[in-house]
Amino acid sequence: MSVERYNPREMEPKWQQVWDDARSFVASNDDKREKYYVLEMFPYPSGRIHMGHVRNYAMGDVVARYHRARGKNVLHPMGWDAFGLPAENAAIERKTHPGTWTRANIAAMRTQLKSMGLSLDWSREIATCEPEYYQHQQAMFIDMMAAGLVTRKQSKVNWDPVDMTVLANEQVIDGKGWRSGAPVEQRELTQWFFKISDYAEDLLSALDGLTDWPEKVRTMQRNWIGKSEGLRLQFELVASDATAVQSLEVFTTRPDTIFGASFLALSADHPLTTELAKTNAVLSEFVAECHRQGTATEALEKAEKKGVFTGLYVKHPVLEGQTLPVYVANFVLMDYGTGAIFGCPAHDQRDLDFARKYDLPVIPVVLPNGADAASFVIGDEANVDAGHIYNSGFLDGLTVDEAKKAVAEHFAGRTVDGKPQGKVEVNYRLRDWGVSRQRYWGCPIPVIHCEVCGTLPVPKKDLPVVLPEDVSFDKPGNALDHHPTWKHVNCPQCGGAARRETDTMDTFVDSSWYFARFTAPQAETPTIPAVADHWLPVDQYIGGVEHAILHLLYSRYFTRAMKATGHVGLDEPFKGLFTQGMVTHETYKSETGEWVNPTEVLFDTNGEQRTGRHIDSGAPITIGSVEKMSKSKKNVVDPDEIVATYGADTARWFMLSDSPPERDFQWTEAGVEGASRFQQRVWRLVGETISLIKQSSDIVRTADDEEGKTLRKIAHRAVHSVADDIEGLRFNRAVAQIYELTNALVRSAGIASAAPASRLDALADGVERLIQLLAPMMPHLAETCWAELGKAGLVADAPWPEVDPALLVDDSVTMPIQINGKRRGEVVVAKGTAAADVEKLVLSMDEIVRILDGKAPKKIVIVPDRIVNVVI
Repeated sequence: MSVERYNPREMEPKWQQVWDDARSFVASNDDKREKYYVLEMFPYPSGRIHMGHVRNYAMGDVVARYHRARGKNVLHPMGWDAFGLPAENAAIERKTHPGTWTRANIAAMRTQLKSMGLSLDWSREIATCEPEYYQHQQAMFIDMMAAGLVTRKQSKVNWDPVDMTVLANEQVIDGKGWRSGAPVEQRELTQWFFKISDYAEDLLSALDGLTDWPEKVRTMQRNWIGKSEGLRLQFELVASDATAVQSLEVFTTRPDTIFGASFLALSADHPLTTELAKTNAVLSEFVAECHRQGTATEALEKAEKKGVFTGLYVKHPVLEGQTLPVYVANFVLMDYGTGAIFGCPAHDQRDLDFARKYDLPVIPVVLPNGADAASFVIGDEANVDAGHIYNSGFLDGLTVDEAKKAVAEHFAGRTVDGKPQGKVEVNYRLRDWGVSRQRYWGCPIPVIHCEVCGTLPVPKKDLPVVLPEDVSFDKPGNALDHHPTWKHVNCPQCGGAARRETDTMDTFVDSSWYFARFTAPQAETPTIPAVADHWLPVDQYIGGVEHAILHLLYSRYFTRAMKATGHVGLDEPFKGLFTQGMVTHETYKSETGEWVNPTEVLFDTNGEQRTGRHIDSGAPITIGSVEKMSKSKKNVVDPDEIVATYGADTARWFMLSDSPPERDFQWTEAGVEGASRFQQRVWRLVGETISLIKQSSDIVRTADDEEGKTLRKIAHRAVHSVADDIEGLRFNRAVAQIYELTNALVRSAGIASAAPASRLDALADGVERLIQLLAPMMPHLAETCWAELGKAGLVADAPWPEVDPALLVDDSVTMPIQINGKRRGEVVVAKGTAAADVEKLVLSMDEIVRILDGKAPKKIVIVPDRIVNVVI
């Protein structure tokens, strides 16, 4: 070989250029081979890739390269989720245009990603902020309007007062905006919605068919869709001067607990609440407080359960002569059920917390199995376990499910205020997807408002509705509202003065169909349906579990909407889903408590004790906990620095090798140095093999000796196992198999010069297979070694090595040797070896002879092909 050390800084750019020139990873829609579509969730162009990106894209690249080697037509594209508030905020801070900031970031990140040697089809690159992309999103919005999948209505929304835009419930974390961190308020606005609730049952039932998705993600979506079967129940109001309303309707999933009811609670937005608040200052202030709380489920669960008594009572529906007080409570939502509930404190924790605060009765009516009715009481926790009904009149002795049916039958033929008193109903927690955002940097909603003709879609011939470049952010709020001309247009129907819709789309719309656009990114229509149906669903989708609800659920809905409007012919966008763990690193603090970057720390080791000091001042550094890499805690590692120091292959290898990919991964300097040493070890092995081949010019394939057979078995089994592990996304196990093969080859190379020609042939074959196994993970090193071995073409184009099934069959076994119950070694013997022969072999082993020290064992027990037990 030409050099003793492998130089990644020289070889990696070389091979990246070779792949580009050869268009190695460009997928053709006309290719007749079996298709395989692998996709990582596309990044937001923040300006820098981080180690989480490296891990995510390295995993996808291994899958893409492997399936290409398997002879498939692989689609592995890249794009940019480029709209959004961060760009707008950054532009305001830097006094530049969001587009300028975004496109510069895309250019920088594209360069970084290319330095990783990823097998991406850059010819299909898209950016959601470009009119060439979002004009098709606008066209589909218009199609969805025509299909009845879009609605515009007034609703309560979560308002971020800092970002000055609407947030979906999922974007409110602990009552604060997910981007700004500002406390969220509630406002009533007219918004555009996608009618995702129409698909609630379909989205729920189809989860059972997504067998290649993590169960935790499917569970999260089931819980978010939140199907519940219950009873819509009428309560008759006791007559009051405060209102003319005669009945209240509640929805309950626990009608079996009706005998335990002790209050009714209304939402702050219930019509009766609104009526009463007009003349009740205390109630009015409480409603305002509820609006400041937000509507996110997490916020409601964590908030203290509070309420205000309305002064009203309802008649108890099953206990003659009894009444229940009516409250307004902060944990009841108007958009679920009827906006009213009956509270049974003994069997619902929220109701119990509320009842304890306001000294309301707590009446247990479900007795846990095995409990004593005479002594059972409710303490600080509600009883939500199964059991039998008691304290409940005609329901006593029934199971919970039996009682639910009995209550429904009891009320079925009765009426209150002219309405059925009880009606079985299915409800869903899932609400329509509000897509209106009051900001500039987003896809314009293609709608025109005319005082004469009403609200009309923009004619498709006038698409795209392009964002104006000359915008000013000197006023708070949406820059499109402040633009002097952009929103003023003529009505497409009557020709009169009209105005454009100034709300833009939620960026989750952009990411809900990009995977379909990748199938034909230059098409003049959103998709070419036949092409989209060929490539979709995505065979393997890879990304963070934090997108389990927002992105993944919205994408599932949007695909159905695209089917309903003729753009695709399928329902589910992603066949396989994998959610990788986060990348973590130690944290470091200075003596003054400030976070310190890892590159500023020197480490000293004394035995097991490890200390840190500042690289410049020598001041002590406190080594803290291992946490997710974050800029705020400065425990980040710059991928550019790693590539410059060690090379991309080393970073990829370490990311893939250290832990199961679904778990968090700790980046350590020792780990990446170990990966770099392995890279050089492979390089030396290839060099030694080439040298041995040159020394033996007459390699003739003859029958292998035992060493040669063993080496071939190890190589073929490694190929088989690595393939199985890559297909199962067990990358760390695949790496372990490659380590074992490398060790075996290195040992063989060390003795090959004195071995028969056939053994050298087995070594050469094993090294060739090793390079092919490395190719998906360390592609630059693999190409360099492939070329040095004199192989034709690129290893990126080489087929996956074939496996001889006969070499996968075990004809030997490894038997552990225990002495007085403690493992002391192992012996490899042919399967079925007689016990006497095993005993003779074990007693001749140096380690066992040393332990016996001349003593005869008291007993030797051999379990054939399993274990050897020696008692001394």
